[in-house]
Amino acid sequence: MRPLLDLSIIENAATRVREVASPSAFEQHKRLSSLHDANIWVKREDLHAVRSFKIRGAYNKISLLNQSERKRGVVCSSAGNHAQGVAYACSHHKIHGTIFMPSPTPQQKVSQVAMFGGDYVTIELTGDTYDDCYEAAQSFVAETKKTFIHPFDDEEVIAGQATMALEILEQADAPIDYIIVPIGGGGLISGIINVFKHKSPKTKIIGVEPKGAPSMHESLRQKKRVTLESLDVFVDGAAVKTIGEIGFDYCSEYIDDLVLVDEGEICQNILNMYTRDAIVVEPAGAMSITALSQLKPEIKGKNVVCLICGGNNDITRMAEIKERALLFSNLKHYFIVRFPQRAGALKEFVQDILGPADDITYFEYSKKSARAQGPAVVGIQLKSENDFPPLINRMKEKGFFGEYLNNKPDLFQFLI
Repeated sequence: MRPLLDLSIIENAATRVREVASPSAFEQHKRLSSLHDANIWVKREDLHAVRSFKIRGAYNKISLLNQSERKRGVVCSSAGNHAQGVAYACSHHKIHGTIFMPSPTPQQKVSQVAMFGGDYVTIELTGDTYDDCYEAAQSFVAETKKTFIHPFDDEEVIAGQATMALEILEQADAPIDYIIVPIGGGGLISGIINVFKHKSPKTKIIGVEPKGAPSMHESLRQKKRVTLESLDVFVDGAAVKTIGEIGFDYCSEYIDDLVLVDEGEICQNILNMYTRDAIVVEPAGAMSITALSQLKPEIKGKNVVCLICGGNNDITRMAEIKERALLFSNLKHYFIVRFPQRAGALKEFVQDILGPADDITYFEYSKKSARAQGPAVVGIQLKSENDFPPLINRMKEKGFFGEYLNNKPDLFQFLI
């Protein structure tokens, strides 16, 4: 059993963190409260200068370096938010940092790292996942003897993240029944556990991971840390193949539940937060509110805190976010349509097969030499998921139905 950190360590970290990050807003969310029949509060970590909670742990860790460590410089690996926190801290303390990030990291996050770090950081894009760039960073550390600033598996980083929990308990005007915490590598939830188990032990701590990257879920299920063979990197802030040792130890002992959420539902909540609440959240930042739908019966009438852990969302991702949300809501469907070999078949499909509110959003022939008669990949957007069964029936009755692609992920990814 791993012992909890002494509260004085976290309180001292809070003093340091306040040098660069004021306490973030703690707000009651009326729409979510009404939707889930509970008192939902959100902790707005997206409002920090670096737009995520990662400034806390990175700044605390770097502030504690001795003079010789500062002179050598630091290294980190990150999918984006930790890198921004490290870059900000490096610039503030005038320490050079080399920052390794996965090649698919959204450009918005790469640009922000460069902006916050300025001349004090060097960015290295390498590998496809966080774990790939972590290995590259470790090799670089071995060569240069620079100090590695771990994004989650470090007690001084965790003490920095824990300062958020101190703020929540100071800001809340009623006992907190549930706190819902996103999990990537396990650093944030470790910090929350360390404060709440000391100061609010009756609060239920609920972790949440994306279905495509359930590293903590699998580790707890197998009662040992495991490395995922593959993962969906869409929720880049939480896409970690191997969770940290510290986080695993704390979650094994103290977590009350762990919820897996669908990436499509995360996307739906990103859109809802943007269009209805004027709040920009990144995929990892929307995980806690996405978990509410699964917890609804349990949290009725309770005081619930959701951590909005980050708001670094690249506008170029919005098309993909909308697409995933529509697929999750059963409003977007893809087919291979086999047009009958007769004149006017395409016109008949548009007039007689599609419903009055249906819309073709994707159309590509697979036979370029026989466009009027060959099969085509067709994407159709519906107004209601109830329109789907009648659409299928009409396609089959008229001989247009070829193959449904939504439930064939390999074929879907190849064709769309």
